[in-house]
Amino acid sequence: MRLFRPRGRNDAGRSASPLTRTMDLLKDGRFAEAEAEAREVASARSALHGDDPYAPRALSIAAVAMGAQGRHAEALAQYDELLPVFGRIFGAEHLLTLKLRSDRAQTLVALDRSAESEAECAAVARIADRGTGPHLPLVAVAARNGLVFALNAQGRHEEAEAIARDALAGRFAEGRLALVLRLGLARSLNGQGRHEEALTEAEHAGALRRDLPELTRAETGGVELAVATAQLGLGRTDEARAGAADALDACRTVLGPDHYRAAEARSLLDRIDGRSPGRDSEG
Repeated sequence: MRLFRPRGRNDAGRSASPLTRTMDLLKDGRFAEAEAEAREVASARSALHGDDPYAPRALSIAAVAMGAQGRHAEALAQYDELLPVFGRIFGAEHLLTLKLRSDRAQTLVALDRSAESEAECAAVARIADRGTGPHLPLVAVAARNGLVFALNAQGRHEEAEAIARDALAGRFAEGRLALVLRLGLARSLNGQGRHEEALTEAEHAGALRRDLPELTRAETGGVELAVATAQLGLGRTDEARAGAADALDACRTVLGPDHYRAAEARSLLDRIDGRSPGRDSEG
């Protein structure tokens, strides 16, 4: 999860970060371009500066971009390569190292390794909680969002609900973090059969997304899926099918057909249509 953007040129006249364009492409949802740009930056910085800290940071953005394109296994391999590098350059408990671990852990859920993700997210949250840096509370909240994701994936919806509500009550649950936490809360409520409450939370998430359009391309389809799942649980089948189809179309366009959220949309359409899991509902 992207929490921080490198600073551009400020009033003091400092040089823009070499990662500024890469982050702008990521923000705009141009994930393939962001990945290519990140790799170019990493190559250039390594060639010019040797053990330059911007090179691994650029590759971590490439990993985020790969995950956003649905290439979750490749993204995990990139994170695995970067972890020891980040630990050596920045330190094991540095903000950037913890963020990398949090991003990697959330990729594990997309690969059906949710128990590993749970353990890693909990560890990152504990380390961030005891740190003193000004941005570490944001990393702690992001890790707890990953924990909600992992617990929901294991069917432990009541635990996920408790963590999501606790995180949302904190003062650092703002912007995109608030959006993804509300989506996690809606998922946990749907998992408990509390569909009316889930629909309310999904609608709150939709309102947040409308306020933050430039920050939420990576969450494409998430609101529609939460709403459609709740509608299906409430017996509003036609609305649910339309929402799930919209989610699948959006995921295919922005994230790619292999993204885990596209798979969730296909699965939901299969449930609605009475088809066997795995069949492409549009094919």
